[in-house]
Amino acid sequence: MLAAVRALLAAVLVLQVPAQAPIREQQQWVIDALNLEQAWRTTKGAGVTVAVIDSAVDPDIRELRGRVTVGPDMSSAAVSREVRPGRHGTAMAALIAASGDGGGYVGAAPEARVLSLPLAVSEDPDRVDPPLEEDRAIVESPLARALRYAVNQGAQVVSMSIGTYGAHRSEREAVSYALGKGVVLVAAVGNDGQTRYAEENGTSYWSFPAGYPGVIGVAAVDKRRRVASYSSDNLSVLVAAPGSQVPVVRRGGGYELSQGTSSAAALVSGVAALVKARHPDLRPDQVAQALAVGAKGRPATGYDDETGFGVVDAAAALEAAAGLAEQRRSVPVPDDQHFGQGEDSPAPSAPGPDPLRLWLYGIGVLVALVMFCGGIVVLNQRRE
Repeated sequence: MLAAVRALLAAVLVLQVPAQAPIREQQQWVIDALNLEQAWRTTKGAGVTVAVIDSAVDPDIRELRGRVTVGPDMSSAAVSREVRPGRHGTAMAALIAASGDGGGYVGAAPEARVLSLPLAVSEDPDRVDPPLEEDRAIVESPLARALRYAVNQGAQVVSMSIGTYGAHRSEREAVSYALGKGVVLVAAVGNDGQTRYAEENGTSYWSFPAGYPGVIGVAAVDKRRRVASYSSDNLSVLVAAPGSQVPVVRRGGGYELSQGTSSAAALVSGVAALVKARHPDLRPDQVAQALAVGAKGRPATGYDDETGFGVVDAAAALEAAAGLAEQRRSVPVPDDQHFGQGEDSPAPSAPGPDPLRLWLYGIGVLVALVMFCGGIVVLNQRRE
């Protein structure tokens, strides 16, 4: 039933990180690409919970131990079952919030917490499942259920490195609910950049939830900050982040390299957590604006459907967010002041008829009656 929900990680390449190279050294290009070290001087995401809607996160990973809460299985509203940790979800959670203790693997928001909300997600990199009609007929989709649960549990950011080709009414409503509660939603745009459809039409199929209004859609770039060939290109793309050859934590321990827009979305979710930690009252649209304004490598046209507004810069996003936080929705005006330097306009007259006009009207009526009566008297005298 949940075949339509698939992991968007094009491939978790089982390439071991060389033993002689420290993992932080392997990560350095990603840290530099997002300008994270400068951002960490301001905040590391403390106090923020990021919900990871994906396969279940392994809470025993050294870099995540003590900071992961595993929620119920979101695949079914009626059936509660034990969910085993997943490869994909664990990798995404570490990209967001790995602690980096002792110079180890570090996430974009190393002091944030993770709420793992398991979905039945295909982790086969070669599998692409079309949406099923039975999925479209259900009242509430698993993703919608997970979104509402995340919001009600206090998550400030939701990371969704998942997707399907079809929209669902319950998901649109859940997205609106989350945004209305001030929760930032981030999703991978998909890995369909090299499909036949994309080559023939110059654009990729839209993937959801990235395609829903208000969701921050994230594309992938490589080490040279060039758009990855597999990254989907359409108007759901807002920004981009590293997605190719990105080191990730492996379920059960160890490391491997990943490739896909999933990793890019997880990293941007971590940056969004940094922004929310520093400016908790910032609305989701303002967080999205801060990410876009602070992005570097902006296309010559200002925006394109491959990398959006450019590659996310965490430090610049925090700076832009600070400016947005200072903006006031309204400007208070003292009671004794008004626009302009002239005199105040006269106070409005009391409602109802004007007394002066009533007197004039009454006198006029009286004069008319007198003249009318006088005319009648004169006519009668002439007849006599």
